[in-house]
Amino acid sequence: MSMDDALRWNGELTLIRHDPQTGASFVIRVDSIRLGQAAGGTRAAQYACLSDALDEAGRLAGAMTLKMAVGNLPMGGGKSVIALPAPRPMLDEATWRRILRLHAENINKLNGTYWTGPDVNTNSSDMDILSNTTEFVFGRSVARGGAGSSAVNTAVGVFEAMKTTAQYCGLGRGRGELGGLRVLIQGLGAVGGHLATLAAEAGAALLICDVVPERQAWARQCGWTVIHPDDVVTTPCDIFAPCALGGVIDRAIAGRLSAAAVVGAANNILVDDTAGVILRDRGIVYAPDFVGNAGGAFHLVGREVLGWDAATVEHYTKGIGNTLAQVYSISDSRSISTDAAARILARSRADALRTAVPA
Repeated sequence: MSMDDALRWNGELTLIRHDPQTGASFVIRVDSIRLGQAAGGTRAAQYACLSDALDEAGRLAGAMTLKMAVGNLPMGGGKSVIALPAPRPMLDEATWRRILRLHAENINKLNGTYWTGPDVNTNSSDMDILSNTTEFVFGRSVARGGAGSSAVNTAVGVFEAMKTTAQYCGLGRGRGELGGLRVLIQGLGAVGGHLATLAAEAGAALLICDVVPERQAWARQCGWTVIHPDDVVTTPCDIFAPCALGGVIDRAIAGRLSAAAVVGAANNILVDDTAGVILRDRGIVYAPDFVGNAGGAFHLVGREVLGWDAATVEHYTKGIGNTLAQVYSISDSRSISTDAAARILARSRADALRTAVPA
């Protein structure tokens, strides 16, 4: 993607900074603050060029706006991307701490417009370091007054989405039960691992795809079937759950996928709108990721920014299934993709929130 294309964006704010000493570049994109302060995690990765980092930050920030709105959270969407000079494991501790300190300084420049938390290649310990410089951070460790990892609650939300989808599709004897269903989980990390455990406890037959040998070994010890990454698209399953990086399903994959439904934890699972239309035309039900994976936002933003207690977080997370049922109803009644239906519901809920909260 060219720099001109990356800068041609409908969001509200972009901050860019480069640090010659470490070679890292920083991007913060605030998509919307119409419902309140923007929130979104910090992703650290290598990119071919700065325009790619800008593009990813913009797409992820837009997804956060949708996630907040459809989840009835009074927050806007934003995202941080740190373009690393080398893979994260290769950075020495001093370099990484400098990168985090500069990132915190960047956040402070926005004076509370944007709050950040953990994402790919960042964790609660990193948020603790950020909190030494900025107050606008969530996802800190429990020892530092934070809510800790959101992985479990994210998995619980995706599990609720799976049950609703199974019921909608008439799978699992039509009662939202997963017993006997073939669930293919791509990515057995913190979220995928917890999701696999929940699905297995519900009686699902698990198919696992992960490139990390230790995770493959764990899956085999649990009695789950490990499949090769090249076979993910063509392996028949009832529910395909992408739980690693996004951009998993483009129009070509959508035309070949051998699943009854897609319900995952990854952000931006679909590469473009066409992929969603192809899935719908093929009768494959897609649970929009910004609906199904909102449990992480409920846990982190709810607890650390909005002051929710555990019961409120649980209430919102359990409600993901009901929200998804509304998405499916809109999709059916208007003969549109579920992704388009979820965006309609997000706009409707955002309008209701703006009306309910005085300016």
